Parts: sequence; C-alpha cells; structure tokens
Amino acid sequence: MDEEARVVDSHADAIERSNEAALRPGSLDEFVGQQVVRDQLSLVLRAARSRGASADHVLLSGPPGLGKTTLAMIVAGEMGATMRVSSGPAIQHAGDLAAILSSLDEGDVLFLDEIHRLARPAEEMLYLAMEDFRVDVVVGKGPGATSIPLSLPPFTVVGATTRAGLLPAPLRDRFGFTAHLDFYEPAELRTIIDRSAGLLGIDIDVDAAGEIAMRSRGTPRIANRLLRRVRDWAQVHGSGHADMEAAREALLIYEVDARGLDRLDRAVLLALCTRFGGGPVGLSTLAVSVGEESETVETVAEPFLVREGLMSRSPRGRIATADAWVHLGLEPPPDALHGATGSRLFD
Repeated sequence: MDEEARVVDSHADAIERSNEAALRPGSLDEFVGQQVVRDQLSLVLRAARSRGASADHVLLSGPPGLGKTTLAMIVAGEMGATMRVSSGPAIQHAGDLAAILSSLDEGDVLFLDEIHRLARPAEEMLYLAMEDFRVDVVVGKGPGATSIPLSLPPFTVVGATTRAGLLPAPLRDRFGFTAHLDFYEPAELRTIIDRSAGLLGIDIDVDAAGEIAMRSRGTPRIANRLLRRVRDWAQVHGSGHADMEAAREALLIYEVDARGLDRLDRAVLLALCTRFGGGPVGLSTLAVSVGEESETVETVAEPFLVREGLMSRSPRGRIATADAWVHLGLEPPPDALHGATGSRLFD
C-alpha cells in the first residue's frame, strides 16, 4: 500500500506541475493586461517575421511577478525559436557567457533574467555579441595571450530586470525594444484568475475571484498563488467549491488582509509606527527591527506600501502616512496630516 500511495502522490505532483506550467499564456493574444506593451511587442515580432530575420533584442523591466518570463517565452514561441535560459547571478565570468553564446543556433532566443546582476567582464562581452554577433575569446595569459574572434549566428537577447536603473547605459542602449510592465488592475486580475481556475479545474464564484483579485497586489503571480490556496481550503474544509467564505478564510490563514498586505508588510508598518513613532527612520534600522535584510524590505515590501499610500520616502528616511495608522487601527500622531492619504510633516 505504501508503494501504491507513493505512485499516486508522484502522479498527482506531476499533474500539479503540468497544470502550473499551463497557466502561462502561450501567445500575445492570450496574454492579459499590459496592452501597450503587447501592441508594441507584437509589431516588433511581426515585422521580424515578415523580414525572415531575428527579432531585435528586448529588455523587459518591472516588479517581480508581472509576466517578464512569460513574455520572453512568448517571444520565442511567436518567432518559432528555441529559448535558452540563464540569469545574471549565474554568469560570473566571461567564459560562462562565451560558452552559452557559442551554443546558440540561428534565431535562438537567449533569456537573461536579472540581467542587471551580470558580472562586468560578461557584460562587456555581451555588448559585442549583441551588436556585432561575435565574441573575442582570449587564449593564454600575459604577453603571450591571443584574442580569437568567434562569429555567432543572429540571435535575440531578451533581458529581464526588476531594477532597470542599475543597468549601465551601454547595455541598455543595445536593446532595440524596451518596455516597462506596470501593476495590473483588479479587473485584469479577475480575468487571469478566471482563466487559471478553468485550467486548474477550480469551481470558483465571481465574488471569490474578485476578492482574490483585490488582495493580489496587482500581481498575476500572487493572484495565481492565492487562487491555489483558496482551492486548498475549499477542498479541506469546504465542499470543493471556491466561494466567498473559502476565499476569506483561506486568505485569513495565510495572513493576507483586505488590502493585500502580508505578514512582512504589516511587520514593517507596525515597527515604523510603534517603535519609531511613524518615522522618519533609515531603511537599515527598519529592516533590523523586523529581522529582515535591507534589500528584502526595499524590494519586497516597500514598493507596495508606497504605492498603496501607506509609506513615503524622504531624504531622512521612511515615514508612515496617516493611512498606515488607520489601517493598523492605531491613533495617528498629532503631527500627521489629516486624511487617509496624508503623510507626516517634518522640518
């Protein structure tokens, strides 16, 4: 029986992984949201196909979970090309990049995630490869070193970054098409949730889908993750039907509140309000107070809190707005501006 159970579990896991992979749209027509980016990218790809050439290099920037990897896969699919995947942190030496580039075939798409984290030697090699489709391989060391040029077939680089400001200008300028992905509207997320529910075989109410969309922080990846957690609650505690009760109870268990704040978001706001009087306080001090790295607070929690009007940034540090105090059920201090979206004043 144990062996049979393991076989069943393995089969179930394989189905789950297959379902998750199926959530990614396979074409620009299936891709929801980002209408301007879709229209611009469609024009680039259609023009390249009509010329019978590789598409221009594409740079996609924006917060995590908005579809950069999915768009890279769509570029490869629309061009009928093979996609090779790597990332900036994985390429620490020019030789690593040379090995990847030399294995590309004509028309291939090279997807580089977190491209802003490329090592400098690899970055300089990529300049030449993107512009002239060649790399110079150095053989030997010292005075006897020899540079051997290696020609590359035409290919397309699709770079993705969550921090476009860290990209050096010479690299950014070599991309023929650049696009920034914005957060999604709740209506767009509802469409994504309905599509994902259909693919995963989840019976979900309209109201429940809307509740998940409102708490998904404008991010499809989060919406799909919360949808699966609501499904789990409905299967374990309910009838299997994802209704409003299932949505609210599941999101309560996973500490996602009505505005989409999770445990880290609330911890940052609570520390800012209760330990530092609403600020201003430096990022590193705030991060230490919640037991997280500064980069985690800056890249994961802060963008959403600022966008929601719960935190503001100043030269002196982070400041809780009046809306943050209200959301936490705390009394705003006298020097906070009145109103739901006010911010603290300081000299």
